[in-house]
Amino acid sequence: MADPHGFLTHRQREDRPSRPVPVRIQDWKEVHGEQGTDVLRRQAGRCMDCGIPFCHQGCPLGNLIPEWNDHTRRANFADAIERLHATNNFPEFTGRLCPAPCETACVLGINEPPVMIKAIEVSIIDRAFANGRVTPQEPEWLSGRTVAVVGSGPAGLAAAQQLSRAGHTVVVHERSDAVGGLLRYGIPEFKLEKSVVDRRLVQLRGEGIRFVTGVTVGGDGPDDPSLAQLRERFDAVVLATGSTVPRTLQVPGAALEGVHPAMDYLVPANREALGGPRGIDAEGKDVVIIGGGDTGADCLGTAHRQGARSVLQLEIMPTPPTERPAHQPWPTYPLLYKVTEAHEEGGKRTYGVSTVEVLDDGQGRVRGLTMVDGAFLDGRFVPTEGTEREIPAQLVLLAMGFVGPDQTAAPAVELPRTRANTYERDGSFATPLDGVFAAGDCGRGQSLIVWAIAEGRACAAAVDRYLSGRTTLPAPIRPTDRPLTV
Repeated sequence: MADPHGFLTHRQREDRPSRPVPVRIQDWKEVHGEQGTDVLRRQAGRCMDCGIPFCHQGCPLGNLIPEWNDHTRRANFADAIERLHATNNFPEFTGRLCPAPCETACVLGINEPPVMIKAIEVSIIDRAFANGRVTPQEPEWLSGRTVAVVGSGPAGLAAAQQLSRAGHTVVVHERSDAVGGLLRYGIPEFKLEKSVVDRRLVQLRGEGIRFVTGVTVGGDGPDDPSLAQLRERFDAVVLATGSTVPRTLQVPGAALEGVHPAMDYLVPANREALGGPRGIDAEGKDVVIIGGGDTGADCLGTAHRQGARSVLQLEIMPTPPTERPAHQPWPTYPLLYKVTEAHEEGGKRTYGVSTVEVLDDGQGRVRGLTMVDGAFLDGRFVPTEGTEREIPAQLVLLAMGFVGPDQTAAPAVELPRTRANTYERDGSFATPLDGVFAAGDCGRGQSLIVWAIAEGRACAAAVDRYLSGRTTLPAPIRPTDRPLTV
């Protein structure tokens, strides 16, 4: 421990600097800037090097947080990235996108602002890339076994890298025109610039992983293989297709023109940010986003950059508290009122409301919504009489979550589903189909990026054991694991 009094000497938390709102909403570049070395060392010194580091329990990957905090405190960034990469394949993704359950489990956070673990993490990896410390790690020997990975999101990429380093030949199949899955076109550029994804892909390709894009497993194109064909061609198959089926809005008028699932809006908007044409356009419109989570916030920031006239985000749950409630004590993950970077940029949020009807302008297009206040009683939303009202909207975006993988790669008649509409699998990530495994949201359900990477790593260990009879790959979680912080 470099500074045993650091948490007493430096009590103030200094988060990553952000570009000014009036500047950043004029472009698609990342919101945050870099942090100076002096600030990083000072903030890393606040880590208490606890006898029982609860931040480990808060992180599904079991990141060695006190260790790389200590190296950062000493400005030993070479050892810091070695410790960080020991448990996390892609800290540049989690450091930008993860909601940091590790910080809510930080012991210092009991009575002080927690250590800024997430900002230190992303600073370590960005410095490592800048200094040429992220290089391909080729396997010492080849096993002669082959693995097909379906999906190139964080779970698929983590599984692919681990399996390639174990000596297996890995081919990743991606139905989009570029590698990255949700990271590529689902996450806005202002949260994750795609150059961050591309620089990691250089390493993965250098390790021998082959990527095939524009190929839909189970599709009807001339080059689209079926799952059965992959099973014939490869010794094992990892399904990492994500949870892509959006939850629908079951009210009158939901099929009107101008009502779209969030991803139908975000994907073309991300292509626009990369130089493509504009897709669904929010410019000059009153935009209503139904759903108060991260996807809704992504829509919010995107609508601002497209020049929306107004943006309103609706959430059916009541307004969260600003302080940790008594029934969610440390180190659990509290449901608090969050102000993300997108919320700093404008727009309004309304809690405890439900949509009653989507209103027609007489020509089949949306002109507004009827919503009602209410409260949850016995787990059901009960509307409050007399609170119905209309709000204007020419664009309605549905950000209400996802309900499992679609039927394309593995139809339910071929691969059984659970009651949660995820792929059925056992304690070793294996599905009922011999040699077929499932990792990430398609097997777990909609979750966090840190859980996707953890599942990819653990699934890779299970596949390696299936192919080789044993494994030396780490397995941070089991499919039945649930976060202690929820």
